[in-house]
Amino acid sequence: MATYHEMMTQVLKLEAQALNEMSTRLTHEQADALVKVYELISHSGANLIISGVGKSGIIAQKIAATFSSLGLPSFFLHPTEAMHGDLGRVTKSDAIVLISKSGTTEELLLLLPYVKIPKERIIALVGNPKSPIAEQSGIVLDCGVTKEACINDLAPTTSTTTALAMGDAMAVLYETVMGVTKDKFAINHPAGLLGKSLLLTVDKLLVPAAQCAVVDASATLQDTILAMTRLPVGMCAVIDNDKMIGILVEGDIRRAFAKSENAIKTSVKELMTAKPISVGPTDLALEALKLMETGTRLITVVPVLDNGKFLGVLRLHDLLKAGFVSSKKL
Repeated sequence: MATYHEMMTQVLKLEAQALNEMSTRLTHEQADALVKVYELISHSGANLIISGVGKSGIIAQKIAATFSSLGLPSFFLHPTEAMHGDLGRVTKSDAIVLISKSGTTEELLLLLPYVKIPKERIIALVGNPKSPIAEQSGIVLDCGVTKEACINDLAPTTSTTTALAMGDAMAVLYETVMGVTKDKFAINHPAGLLGKSLLLTVDKLLVPAAQCAVVDASATLQDTILAMTRLPVGMCAVIDNDKMIGILVEGDIRRAFAKSENAIKTSVKELMTAKPISVGPTDLALEALKLMETGTRLITVVPVLDNGKFLGVLRLHDLLKAGFVSSKKL
């Protein structure tokens, strides 16, 4: 009797084999036909509709979500709900994908006569390319499997994997043909980390100069400590003729007193770090984080400059709060 580990391994091998076999059945003509559908509905502003029942319906929802994330308006249409009013969401300019292992799903067959979409824009993901659903479709993608991974060859396992994978292949084809770049992808993901990584700029996260400790070049360490006490953002900007010439951080203060107990009257220009690492307001927040991680020690705060003018500070705390993750320990 097979061990539990062997049983799980066999499932993975069986499903991997099914995917490999499916890939050999995909033709150039089918891929070219899909490209024509994508170009047509994209240029017309139409939708891609995905429909299925049961487990195939769940796969349909995922495929629809993937296409939508790539910028092609797509939605899941339950065939039963469609017959009770949701057909109003479908136009003759749309394309539809029907998912059915048997190719004989009754609900889909009942729906088809009422879908006024031309046959060339009806796509079937079926286990039987000669089934009734396949016969009414312009593009038939064979997702058939020899056996379900289920020990009773009943529960949708391998068949749902092949349908899902074919949907992914269709989506990546669309992504390639329509030239979906990272920037375009990010437009549909503004709240996620990926979207933030590609869209969120420093100016959206900085602490403005009015809320930061600032002293002029004639200030002493005492003046700087007072300014940093009033507005504790982790550093103090030193300004001369409206340009930032350096910064002082808390570590600089500790080192100054370690050298001399009378450091309180020392000029800030003697203690500051001139030409510190800085970022610009339009820099991507992710790139700013990478810059803060470049040295041997993690930088927790950097000044934000625009042609030398001090605009504020960017803190590691605010980057982490926005959802970014540092690769270094604090």
